[in-house]
Amino acid sequence: MLSRFFGHRRHDLPSLSEQQILALAISSEEDDARIYLAYADGLRDDFPQSAKVFEDMAEEENSHRQSLIDLHQQRFGSQIPLIRREHVKGYLERKPDWLVRPLGIDKVREMAEKMEEQAYRFYTEALKLVRDASTRKLLGDLAIAEKAHESLAHRLGIEHTPDAVQRDEKQTERRQFILTYIQPGLAGLMDGSVSTLAPIFAAAFATQDTWQTFLVGLSASLGAGISMGFTEAAHDDGKLSGRGSPLKRGLANGLMTAIGGLGHALPYLIPDFWTATTIAALVVFVELWAIAYIQHRFMETPFFRAAIQVVLGGSLVLATGILIGNA
Repeated sequence: MLSRFFGHRRHDLPSLSEQQILALAISSEEDDARIYLAYADGLRDDFPQSAKVFEDMAEEENSHRQSLIDLHQQRFGSQIPLIRREHVKGYLERKPDWLVRPLGIDKVREMAEKMEEQAYRFYTEALKLVRDASTRKLLGDLAIAEKAHESLAHRLGIEHTPDAVQRDEKQTERRQFILTYIQPGLAGLMDGSVSTLAPIFAAAFATQDTWQTFLVGLSASLGAGISMGFTEAAHDDGKLSGRGSPLKRGLANGLMTAIGGLGHALPYLIPDFWTATTIAALVVFVELWAIAYIQHRFMETPFFRAAIQVVLGGSLVLATGILIGNA
């Protein structure tokens, strides 16, 4: 949680100068071209025709990059500032292709569609911030080009039918729901469930006073929920990433963080220490497995890996709190 407060500083897109906006567009087109070529390389053996599509897409991105460089030279000279996506708020992080191999056609198609959507969002927002006529024209043309790209499904040789269109619409709706509610909610549930384990169980075994333990759990859960909710809302306005309303994401994150901590704090309203602790431990067990299931169900994380990460990590934090409380 603290890393989200103290990570490297990112700038808002409106704070960039027109030269910096052009530099960001140039580096983004360069990155996209390299990514498409990497996808082509990963697909070439099993899907040679699809690999050719991504090679053509890389050529398109390179032509966009050259147009942007020419404009930058005309307006600002040959020295292009170094500014990349990771320096600007709102961009979704993209994993290098070697982290997501082996590349399947469905996975690559999904990632490429996200790239095109985000490129369109960037040019649309950047267009609102520039005054120079030539820059506005180029950014507008690039926004139209990104939006007017043939359907990637069609370009990969997949026939469009009314049923396929409906499936695509449902997939888009589901992806938006995951980005706006599930992803921030899951992050909050994980943080609230795991980060509060140590202080709650340390307080329980140190004092063996159920009321004092409940107060510790209540304060830790609500404090974490407030901080995580505000951080999520301020972290990304959703304009470039397409993750939706920051208010909705902040509420989902904050509420689930608080719920994650309160789940094993509420049992300590029971006066008997061992009864309360047993119930709290059972609640922790259910919480950790629920997190693993949600990761598998919505984030497509292999269930075994999700279980190892969440349950093992949570168990270690729980054991830490018990050991400190008994010290």
